[in-house]
Amino acid sequence: MPSLKDFRNRIASVKSTRKITSAMKMVAASKLRRAQTQAEASRPYAERMASMLSRLVANTTINSNSPTLLAGTGKSDVHLLVVVTSDRGLCGGFNAFVNRLARAKIRELTEAGKTVKIVCVGRKGRDVLKREHAGKIIQTFEGLGRKRLSFADAQQVSQYVLDMAERREFDVCTVIYNRFKSVIKQDPTAQQLIPFPIEEVKGEQKQDATGPRTVYDFEPEEQDILAALLPRNLSVQIFRALLDSAAGEQAARMTAMDNATRNAGDMISKLTLRYNRARQAYITKELIEIISGAEAV
Repeated sequence: MPSLKDFRNRIASVKSTRKITSAMKMVAASKLRRAQTQAEASRPYAERMASMLSRLVANTTINSNSPTLLAGTGKSDVHLLVVVTSDRGLCGGFNAFVNRLARAKIRELTEAGKTVKIVCVGRKGRDVLKREHAGKIIQTFEGLGRKRLSFADAQQVSQYVLDMAERREFDVCTVIYNRFKSVIKQDPTAQQLIPFPIEEVKGEQKQDATGPRTVYDFEPEEQDILAALLPRNLSVQIFRALLDSAAGEQAARMTAMDNATRNAGDMISKLTLRYNRARQAYITKELIEIISGAEAV
């Protein structure tokens, strides 16, 4: 049975841990407010831009001269997966959900005979995926938005993808990330970026797209307009994925640290009870020894 000193040391250790988890919870809650505001502010812009491009594309003819971001390469043999995770842990199953979806996507494509290339945004995704798919990881971005996530951070990733697209190093590009729903819910999502997914328009945008089709007059030429808008849309969609991931990370960390703080409090109560019982047992034992000694004299 542990000594009283062991119990005291263990209780002190758990109390120190509770202070740390409580502080991390408050820090995550503070960062969450800012990250959630950014994510919610970017969502309407990203959705409306995709909707506007869908309407423009519906009035254009896709041919061999169309931009690669719109028409693709005409094949689907090589897939590029952009996996967005966090650089830090202690956020529950936040990263595990994305990694699970990424592994399932890789397995599905591999079984279909496709070639897979992976770009990891965040250290936690790279650390997990390299155990099974180290040869497929071609680039890793770390430390994006360490102080504050900006559009320039998304442009680093999008420019790398655009350079690969110009060299025709892949046929289809998909970003995998946690879509921020609420503080307690983040949905792992796989969103195709290249070629531009014309059919993936939801909700109110879908009603607009399926309604009477607007006739457009293009000035300058439609190919020039699409060549300018499609790279911008790629950066916007990646920026949205990064913002959603950042908000989801802080929400998951706040929830995980809150649970850890509660569990530490329960552990302290249990250890205190065991300590009091052990102390009572030691006192009783000493009293018995004193009484037995006195009777022997």
